[in-house]
Order: sequence, then structure tokens, then C-alpha cells
Amino acid sequence: MDFKQLEVFVAVVKHQSFSKAARELFLTQPTVSAHIQNLERELDTVLVNRSNKVITLTKSGEILYNHAIYILNNCKRAMYDIKEYSGKIEGIIDIACSSIPETYILPEFIKDFSVNYPDVKFSISHYDSQYAISEILNERISFGLVGTKINNPQIKYIDLINDELVLIAPANLNIKNDNGYIELDEIKNLNFIMRKDGSGTRMLTMKTLGKNNFPADKLKIIAHVESNEAIKEMVRIGLGVSFISQMSALDYVDSNKLKLYRIKGIDFSRQFYFIYSKKKTFTPLEDKFLDRLCEHFEVEK
Repeated sequence: MDFKQLEVFVAVVKHQSFSKAARELFLTQPTVSAHIQNLERELDTVLVNRSNKVITLTKSGEILYNHAIYILNNCKRAMYDIKEYSGKIEGIIDIACSSIPETYILPEFIKDFSVNYPDVKFSISHYDSQYAISEILNERISFGLVGTKINNPQIKYIDLINDELVLIAPANLNIKNDNGYIELDEIKNLNFIMRKDGSGTRMLTMKTLGKNNFPADKLKIIAHVESNEAIKEMVRIGLGVSFISQMSALDYVDSNKLKLYRIKGIDFSRQFYFIYSKKKTFTPLEDKFLDRLCEHFEVEK
């Protein structure tokens, strides 16, 4: 059994696929298969079930996987300690982000972190809140930044920053208002452009309206859109209105491309959360990243 075999085995488990593991490790699929077969031959046991489309572990595979993670993490820790001693910390941080954190929260922190650790690279993937949690639990991603807290005992949530949803409308659309505040009934005759299912913004919008006796079927939704920037453009040209994050609306509002409203008596405030798996054993670099993030946002780890 060697280090490369364990690395290949963990990649196959992570992706539940030989081909995806091969792409991550820059190997051919036959090479990945050969590593797993050699490992099984050496241990005289079957490690993975190959009968289904999705790769799953046998009981022997589960036992080896836990040891393999421990061994690989210890190797990473040793390399980190040596590089830290020589003054060069490097590696890759994987982060899953929903749209607002990806655009308006994370970049400033990465810039700050990179000043002190210029050799650290980042892999940032765009996922909605639900899918980000799935990727973290499957250990395909280490960290996440999301706008919705979904109850899951395996996920650690750190309250990172406050936000609120606001109603945006075309600059030439006059909605009856009182210093920017409108009655809830005013929205029932408006055309809405909404984020797709899975979006934290969408979930908060529907949940808050429902709590205030305004069910989702009362909204005249003409489009479901994945991109927050696309929604702003659609609203700007007059296709409809939308609820979006205040921090993402300010650039368009300040340049008079959109108008911003709030609903009287309704609280659309929310938190953005930094998340990770409670079962995750962090590498020293990931520990360092988490420590600096908590310092940057002045939050408890």
C-alpha cells in the first residue's frame, strides 16, 4: 500500500466515480482502476461496489477510508509544517458559494488573506445553499458561504454578516409608497422575477410572505432566473420587480437604474453563514484559513 493508492482511493470515494477521480488527479481512468485493483489485491478484500452506476463502499472500504483520510491529512500536516518553517505556505482552499456571498462578501476577504499567504490558491464553486451543503457533506468541498440555514446536525454554521431583502423596481415605475415603504397589498398586481428553487433568497422571500398571510400563489411570477445580475437587468428594462439582497442592489440604485422599496411592518433581514462539516478533519492550511476568516469578520469560531 502506498500514498498514491490511498490518494486515488479517497478521490474515487469523494466523487463516487472513477472518471471524475481521474480528472481531478490528472490520471487516466484505467490508471485509477488499476490503483484500486492493486489496493484490493494487496488487502485481499473488495473495497468498492461496482454493480451500480454510483460507486459505493463495502464495509472494508469504509474502514480503509477513515484510515486513509487520517493518513493523508497527517501527510498534509507534515508538508504544511515544513513549508511554514521555511516561510512558504501553499495549497488550495475549496469553497462553495451562493451568488451573493460569491460576489459581495468573499472577494474582499480573499484579497486580505492573499496579502499574507500569496502562494495559497482558491477554487470557488457557485452552488445554491442546498447544493453547497450536499457537496460539503460528501467531502467534495471543504467550506461554504450561504444565505440560508438548513437544519442539519452535521453542519456547523458561523453567523458571518447581516443582510436584508429589498424590493427592486424599474426606475420609471411609480409604486405608491411612504418614504420608500409600501403596503404588502401593493405587490399583488406586480410582475415578479424570482430566483430558482434552492436559492436562499427565494426561500426567505416565500417563507416571510407566507408568515404574513401572503402565500406564494398570490405572486404573479413571470420568470425564474438563476443569476442575480440577470434579475437586476430584467428589472431595469421593465420586465417586472424582484426581491433581492440589499447589498447587491445598491450599485444599481446609486446609479439610478433601479428603485428600492421595503414592505411596511415586514422583516426581511437575514444572515449569511460560513459552513463546514462537523466531521471534517481540517488540514493546517484550512485551520489557518478558518482562523483568519473569523478574525476578519470578528466572529467566534
